[in-house]
Amino acid sequence: MGTALIVLAAGEGTRMNSDTPKVLHRLAGAPLLWHALRAGRALEPERIVVVTGFGAEAVARAARAAEPEALIVHQPERRGTADAVAAALPALGGFAGDLVVLYGDTPFLRGETLAALAGARARHDLVVLGFEAADPTGYGRLLAQGDSVERIVEHADATPEERAVTLCNSGVVCADIGLFARLVPRIGNANRKGEYYLTDLAALARSEGLGVGVLRCDEAETLGINTRAELAAAEAAFQARARAAALEAGVALDDPASVIFAYDTEIGRDATIGAHVVFGPGVTVESGAEIRAFCHLEGCHVSRGAVVGPFARLRPGAELAEDVRVGNFVEIKAAVLDEGAKVNHLAYVGDAHVGAGANLGAGTITCNYDGVSKHRTEIGAGAFIGSDTMLVAPVRIGAGAMTASGSVITMDVPDGALGVARARQQVRPGFAARFFARLRAARPGPGEA
Repeated sequence: MGTALIVLAAGEGTRMNSDTPKVLHRLAGAPLLWHALRAGRALEPERIVVVTGFGAEAVARAARAAEPEALIVHQPERRGTADAVAAALPALGGFAGDLVVLYGDTPFLRGETLAALAGARARHDLVVLGFEAADPTGYGRLLAQGDSVERIVEHADATPEERAVTLCNSGVVCADIGLFARLVPRIGNANRKGEYYLTDLAALARSEGLGVGVLRCDEAETLGINTRAELAAAEAAFQARARAAALEAGVALDDPASVIFAYDTEIGRDATIGAHVVFGPGVTVESGAEIRAFCHLEGCHVSRGAVVGPFARLRPGAELAEDVRVGNFVEIKAAVLDEGAKVNHLAYVGDAHVGAGANLGAGTITCNYDGVSKHRTEIGAGAFIGSDTMLVAPVRIGAGAMTASGSVITMDVPDGALGVARARQQVRPGFAARFFARLRAARPGPGEA
């Protein structure tokens, strides 16, 4: 039997004080929504429905960027979680199996926890995810005996005795889709906020004699983001966990507190990461590579034995093969550097392929953009590019070829050839002395300016 997901992502997040929908605020380089979707992938869902509201088009684009097959449902009026689920259920027509409801502003839920939640369905008709709260204020309470839930009460509607309960509701719930289809339409809004709460599902299920269970998880997994301060705290928590995980996996961090990871950073054992390195999304660093201090990497792959930096930038599409050297103040974008290639300082390599063992001197620039389109530069294996060479794409430098320093190369250079493109030097004896004397003579004297 398969599984489907509904991810609730309709909230405006007014406490964020932002024009950006709450679920699109970024944590570790990715929208909060992506974190929720990533956790949901652990269930290998057959269908995913994302419920949008405020900023619907932007949220839909973000959802499809992470999950191209996601179904998008709009909730025009945000009248509560049960209303959102009711809006989503028609999109799951024809589906038979378990349905899990997640929240787009809850980024720390682990896939393993969701798998355990789904597994608990073997013992209960409906399973809710709960946690023991250090401070339960504001949370819905799970009124339970053991792992059996009698009902869920929202904080605003709870009695003083019920508010003393510390077992709280995360909002995540799992049941057969038929249960949702039958009971969600029966949920009313007779509460202090006048909203349709999905939490009422538990009492309705119990009224039919169905079993309602609770799976407990760590409170940290249930952290929702409602304010800028909470987002900043979540970022700090993510980074602390990512650094600890990297060290545990055998990665050397010269100054762990200064390294910034993205949500999907992958680093192999025995790689070395210097101080103040920032990883954007989509970075893989293989075992034994070294990223020196003050580098910024995004959307790139660094192979075993490669050395990057210090003060280097790898942009999306940068592919560094084994033993490549990328030095200080070098930027690589949408370029492949084959094994042993060297770009040691003060260079820009974009939309290019650099062959094995090629050496690019200081000041080399691939001029890849003509103001309208991008063009490719091909540099053959073993080529030597002289310092301060401008390679005006599209252009090819052959294997074993070289360019003279200071050249502006606009035509292909065959294998083994030398490309020279610079004006012939002229020497004018005495010119500098005469030139400066003339300037000094023309300068106003004291009091004349």
